[in-house]
Amino acid sequence: MMSILTVSPVFAAPGGSFLLETRNSSEVFIPEDLNEEQRQIAATAIQFAREEILPAAEAIEAKAPGAMTALLCKAAKLGFTSVEIPEGYGGMGMDKITSTLIADHLSVLASFSTAFGAHAGIGTLPLLWYGTQDQKQRYLPKLAACEWIAAYGLSEASSGSDAMNIRTRATLSADGSHYILNGEKHWITNGGIAGLYTVFAKIDGEKFSAFLVERETPGLSVGAEEHKLGIRGSSTCPLVFQDCKVPKENLLGEPGKGHHIAFNVLNVGRFKLGAACVGGARYALTHLVRYAKERRAFGKPIAEKGLIQKKMAICAAQLYAAESMTYRTVGMIDARLAAQNTDQAPGEAAKSIGEYAVECSILKVYASEMLALVADELVATMGGYGYVEEYPAERTYRDARINRIFEGTNEINRLIITGWLMKQAMSSKLRLLPAIQRVMDEVTQPPSFEATAEADEPMAREAGILAAAKKITLFAAGVASQRFMTDLEEQQEIMAGLADMISQIYALESAWLRARKLADMRQNSASVAAAMTGLLAEETIELADQRARRILAASGEGDALRTQLAILRRLARYTPADTVALSRIVARQCVELERYPL
Repeated sequence: MMSILTVSPVFAAPGGSFLLETRNSSEVFIPEDLNEEQRQIAATAIQFAREEILPAAEAIEAKAPGAMTALLCKAAKLGFTSVEIPEGYGGMGMDKITSTLIADHLSVLASFSTAFGAHAGIGTLPLLWYGTQDQKQRYLPKLAACEWIAAYGLSEASSGSDAMNIRTRATLSADGSHYILNGEKHWITNGGIAGLYTVFAKIDGEKFSAFLVERETPGLSVGAEEHKLGIRGSSTCPLVFQDCKVPKENLLGEPGKGHHIAFNVLNVGRFKLGAACVGGARYALTHLVRYAKERRAFGKPIAEKGLIQKKMAICAAQLYAAESMTYRTVGMIDARLAAQNTDQAPGEAAKSIGEYAVECSILKVYASEMLALVADELVATMGGYGYVEEYPAERTYRDARINRIFEGTNEINRLIITGWLMKQAMSSKLRLLPAIQRVMDEVTQPPSFEATAEADEPMAREAGILAAAKKITLFAAGVASQRFMTDLEEQQEIMAGLADMISQIYALESAWLRARKLADMRQNSASVAAAMTGLLAEETIELADQRARRILAASGEGDALRTQLAILRRLARYTPADTVALSRIVARQCVELERYPL
């Protein structure tokens, strides 16, 4: 068996602290920090995707009987489905970085990555984190080997993102030996192929709880496959419970504590979805670049056209940001887990990961919208061919849409991002309120003309924009908080605007720190990383300025608003970069390599 891989404890920054504290490049984990063993695992995943997943795509998309299960079993033989399961239960017992690498590089076909993620992620983790020893002994070896496929049953017709509003009921039988489940679950990934379901129900209509339900349990019936816009090859079915008798021993965790299981598992689900979007976008960008090199118009390849290069560059830059955030976040998670020694107590690993709930939601939102952009630009670049089923762009475009709905819609996750930070601030776990006050005090003083970074410092302009974006965000949050006080959470448009600013800060900072680290490591890719960071900086300051204007206008009027807008103009003042030149640097590297440039 392979050994557990470790990361430096220096990576374990507190969740959400990126908004308030300045990091240096040595404090973040980046893909270039992978050790040899991790690189070998990534290479194996890439090979599996090329030699097993893509050749099976037609059968998978047609839902050929047994095709998905057979492919998952092949992945299991390589340990991909059991990487986080301890060795004592038939798994590999490895770290989150390794499982992230696998999720990333297997995501060349969305239908497969959806089924894989539902099985190895949200389908298995509830049992792994909260199961009794008996439950783990009974089920984890089967899940590790894909003898049984796992599924996660939370959503209902009337409660998607509103998970606590489920109607499925559980009642203890008169003899105390079984729970009787009644209700329905909808949109259950792997529903038609699973052997074990984690199902959420309310005991006596009140206590939100989780249960392990085997497929052959009397009273459980699996509905017909849904006909979906995208991810057509994955199984999505309703589950119907009619006096379904679940043994008492299959209650997962404590009665009434199922919400801890649901929400903690969804943190990982959001993070892994973000990683899968990174892998999907990397694959789609490769198609975009290769087609642009081959397609000729007006006497030369369209890859030489400025507007096509602009498409390549912004896709690559946002992919670079999402990839940087992914591995920075998982580096923090692994460092926190190692420091907490969370192998013993049930749910302790989930609590440690929950500290990074805001980063997980940011990654889910940013990466899913990044993939949507790449998919759209792939169709645009291929023109008519992009609209035809015979070519990969059409399926990529359809498949990408679900990621903004999965694991809580992007709208819900935007509210989570700002709401989580505000709650941490109110409980003094995150010193956000003093930071807001410092900025509010600063902006009322006469303007300072001191530079925010040394002119000769690498990427000083990007560092200055990052610092400005943080101040703008804290300023806008301060104004909105003063206006709405405890009612701020009811102002969803403002909450979402703040979330966009916060997310863009995490994206730019992750990209900037990685580019700095690559330069320190003297990597050849440092120059293209710097160019992509420059594009992201431009995007960040423009977004911060726009969102802040909306928030200020919704929070004030008259002279107060005019004063606030004047302050914003001062904070958002910057010298624009030559984004045309930066785009051409990135695009040339994409064309030369025929892929994403890192």
